[in-house]
Amino acid sequence: MSPVTPDRPSRPGGVSADDRPVDRAAPARRVPAPRAGGSPRGRAPLPVAAGVAACWAALTSYLPVAIVLGLVQLGADGTTVTGTLRTALAGWLLGHGVPLHTETGPLGLAPLALTVLALWRLTRAGVHVSRAIGARDTRSPRRALLAAVAVGVAYALLGALAAVLVGTGGPNVSLIRAGATFAAVGTLAALVGAVRITAVTRLLVTRLPGPVRDGVRTGLVAGLLLLGAGAGAAGLAVATGGGDAADMIGAYRTGVAGQAGITLVSVAYAPNAAVWSTSYLLGPGFAVGTDTAVRTSEVSVGALPAVPLLAGLPRGPVDGFGALLLAVPVLAGMVAGWLLARRVARLAVPERAAQRWAELLAPAVLAGPVAGVVLGAAAAVSGGPLGAGRLSQVGPVGWQVGAVAAGVIAVGTLLGAAATRALTRSPAQLTRSPAQ
Repeated sequence: MSPVTPDRPSRPGGVSADDRPVDRAAPARRVPAPRAGGSPRGRAPLPVAAGVAACWAALTSYLPVAIVLGLVQLGADGTTVTGTLRTALAGWLLGHGVPLHTETGPLGLAPLALTVLALWRLTRAGVHVSRAIGARDTRSPRRALLAAVAVGVAYALLGALAAVLVGTGGPNVSLIRAGATFAAVGTLAALVGAVRITAVTRLLVTRLPGPVRDGVRTGLVAGLLLLGAGAGAAGLAVATGGGDAADMIGAYRTGVAGQAGITLVSVAYAPNAAVWSTSYLLGPGFAVGTDTAVRTSEVSVGALPAVPLLAGLPRGPVDGFGALLLAVPVLAGMVAGWLLARRVARLAVPERAAQRWAELLAPAVLAGPVAGVVLGAAAAVSGGPLGAGRLSQVGPVGWQVGAVAAGVIAVGTLLGAAATRALTRSPAQLTRSPAQ
């Protein structure tokens, strides 16, 4: 037996590891290569992927509606499972912006919480379909649009089917309106997810001029800040009138489960209240019926339905310390301008000191119209009729909210950005090391 050397480990029986016969016919170990668009074997046909993703998005946004309305109708006389499911289907259509034609008139006030849920699920559908067809990180606008359109077509078929099922024993729903609305909502929401997963968003952002990118970002930040302030004001108002809200909920003789369902329905309309409160802070206000107005300078309302969210309506015009609410939109713009100035200061090149004011003020001015478009669109979709009577006009006027928001946010952003730039050190001083 040969001696064992230290660098050649021995095996049982005295045979070293290097003395084993080598099988030269054995295949070499494969290392999977990185893939950009996914393996062709793992791809799915576009119609199949779009159909599955659209059905899953529809199911996950419909089930919460069915559960909530099931709680509301629990224990009511004459309630059947089929009727509850059909009513939930009508509410699901309403959440997508499809009006329902009832005996008392059109019903078009969409619960925005359900709308946001549906949009989120459709965005994820766009992501899943883009992955399924191998378009991930391809930077292909054509493939992103193809995935989004496929989801929109599949979702339109589901919307048309829902309209047919609801119309068989419930309110009338326009088949064409349902199909067109679902197609538009499905395509646009899925396109958001598709352009993100295919990296088209990064491609578009890199091609935009710097001031435009900063202006869009600042406008979105200002709009979200103002919506957050409106949500906080609405929540505080409802909490202040919590006793009246509790009495309204207790007036419904539906038991504990039914009252819980009514509370969840109110939560579904909470984003609507946040948008209305934002419109109130901006000045245009909103209506809760024909010939009514809820503004900081005027509150004129008539008889109102027993809805818990309406317990937070103001009793009259603001006065005293309440007038400080008028400064909230300007403060939101100033905060967005402060963030913009800090970002520009971090990214500025010291040799371009003469252009820094232009690089700062141009996006600040652009932020106003961007925020106006966001808030105007939110105001437009937050309202709608609640019948053919005096509640045929409910909610704010979108173009009024958008116009006022554009001006107020532009002024606030300019003030915040200019003040931050003037009162802080220059970027050259900020980037200079202490040793210098």
